[in-house]
Amino acid sequence: MLCVASGLARPWRTEDAQARLSAGTGPPGTMEPCDSPESTPRQNASSNLKDYFLASTPWQKRLESVRKQTSLVQTTPRRKVPECSQLQETIDPHKLAFLLHKQWTLYSLTPLYKFSYTNLKEYSRLLSAFVAAEKQKGLAVEVGEDFNIKVIFSTLLGIKGTPRDSEAFLVQILSKSQLPSKNREDKVLWTGWFCCIFGDSFLETVSEDFTCLPLFLANGSESNTAIIGTWFQKTFDCYFSRLAINAFNLSWMAAMWTACKMDHYMATTEFLWSVPCSPQSLDICYAIHPEDAKALWDSVHKTPGEVTQEEVDLFMDCLCSHFHRHFKIHLSATRLVRVSTSVASAHTDGKIKILCHKYLIGVLAYLTELAVFQIE
Repeated sequence: MLCVASGLARPWRTEDAQARLSAGTGPPGTMEPCDSPESTPRQNASSNLKDYFLASTPWQKRLESVRKQTSLVQTTPRRKVPECSQLQETIDPHKLAFLLHKQWTLYSLTPLYKFSYTNLKEYSRLLSAFVAAEKQKGLAVEVGEDFNIKVIFSTLLGIKGTPRDSEAFLVQILSKSQLPSKNREDKVLWTGWFCCIFGDSFLETVSEDFTCLPLFLANGSESNTAIIGTWFQKTFDCYFSRLAINAFNLSWMAAMWTACKMDHYMATTEFLWSVPCSPQSLDICYAIHPEDAKALWDSVHKTPGEVTQEEVDLFMDCLCSHFHRHFKIHLSATRLVRVSTSVASAHTDGKIKILCHKYLIGVLAYLTELAVFQIE
């Protein structure tokens, strides 16, 4: 892997930009905020979707007619800079902390048929029995039997963009402790949560019998994810698909997250590009001080409170131009596969880690948009 750490010259002062390779130190240089933009990757990376469930549902058939009447575009020319939601203030601090700093695998999820928030306890009981049966294939298991494994459903109040959004909820697989009850602390084996952030346009396409929670995030073994998904498919006539993030959308994430105002920065801004070569691929890691990245963004940003496609392109082009100046490598010939900031980090294979609670809703809003687009 080729690792580079860079400082960008700010528009109001000139300073040498230090670029270091693992094999040595590159020549110092400066970069004007909008100097010699180069084209950056704009091809949609292969979505590499991994569908667990491919069954056609009545909802899918109904959506076909909606699709014919609506002209859908994957991206909009402008989006709002992520902000802290007032609804987020009602989130349980303990649950909020639990969601942060974990790596989540992303899925899109079709609407749930006849799902009811009043039946969460019953769902916990039924899914516990189903998980136990799957773990003990070939053995008879009765609903209500005491297992070493239990499943818990719980709501995530406040994780929504508007009051119309469906309430988010959490599902956990726990391993029961064998210690006495007063010392008992169950071990979390797997966690998944379902949410919909600013999903008004999606809600308009379905009837009241369906609950729209298009974004699903899982942390734990894929085997447990598959078991949970199978039960949801059978119970609510839905299906899950892996949600990959192409280079185009990673660029948007990098720009929007860099635009966020931070009280203090917790991580370096990093980009990982993959170079297709034989016999082994080469990765280029490009690290930038977060304040320098923000200064660069401020120099190209012209629309207060919004991010435009032109600004995203210019931001990425400036980074690529600066890199080429040092190493004579055209990043436009490579593929962006990961971005990491103090707000969140995301990988093209559909992995996300949210780091800043202030912008949780903003991060989830864009992921919800991508999930809805994949479903439609």
